[in-house]
Amino acid sequence: MPPKNAYDEFTKGIWKENPVFVQVLGMCPMLAVTNSAINAIAMGFATFFVLVGSSTLVSLFKHWIPKQVRISCYIIIIATFVTVADYTLLALIPEVHKELGAFVPLIVVNCMILGRQEAFASKHPVGLAIADALGTAIGFLFALFTLGSVREILGNGSLFGISLFGPHFEPWVVMLLPPGGFIMLGLILLFFNWLKEKRASMLCEASNLEYKI
Repeated sequence: MPPKNAYDEFTKGIWKENPVFVQVLGMCPMLAVTNSAINAIAMGFATFFVLVGSSTLVSLFKHWIPKQVRISCYIIIIATFVTVADYTLLALIPEVHKELGAFVPLIVVNCMILGRQEAFASKHPVGLAIADALGTAIGFLFALFTLGSVREILGNGSLFGISLFGPHFEPWVVMLLPPGGFIMLGLILLFFNWLKEKRASMLCEASNLEYKI
C-alpha cells in the first residue's frame, strides 16, 4: 500500500468520501438546521472548528491516552471544543445560536467527529490528521450549505435573507419543514449516486478500450 499524503487525505473528505453525501453521517444536524443558509453555515463552521481542533489534540496525545479509556478521552476533548464553539456563537451571533438550539451541544455525539478520532487521528501523525479533518469538515460544510441554500431558496424565495424572486414568488413552504429536508436530501443523494455510477461506468469503458488496444 502506498504511503498516505496530506493532499489525498484532504481531498477525499470533500468529495470522494464526503461525510454526508457518500458516508451518510451527521444526518441529525443535516436535516434539523438546514432550513436556511445562515444556519447551515453557522453549524458547519462550528463543526469545522470542533473536528479540526479535536483531531489535532487526539493525534498529538495518542501515545499518552490509554487504550482502555480512549473513547472517554476523545469525548472530553471534543466536548471542550464544542463548549468553546457554543459560547462563541452565543457571543457573536445570538440570534443564530438561538435558532440552532441544542444542536450545537449535540456536536459532542456526532458520529462523524468521534469516528474520525477513532479511525484516523488516533492512528496517524498530526499533519495527516489535520488534513483529514480539514477535508471532512469542508465536505460537511459544503453539504450543509448545499441543502440549506436550496431549502431557503425554494421555501422562502431568498438566500441569506435577501429576496431573489420578488413579491410574486409563491414559496414552497414544505421545504422549510422536516419533510422538505428529507425530500431534498434524498434528491441530492440520488444525484451523487448517479455521478458515482456514471464515473464508474466511464472508468470501466476506458479500461476495456485500453485492453482492446
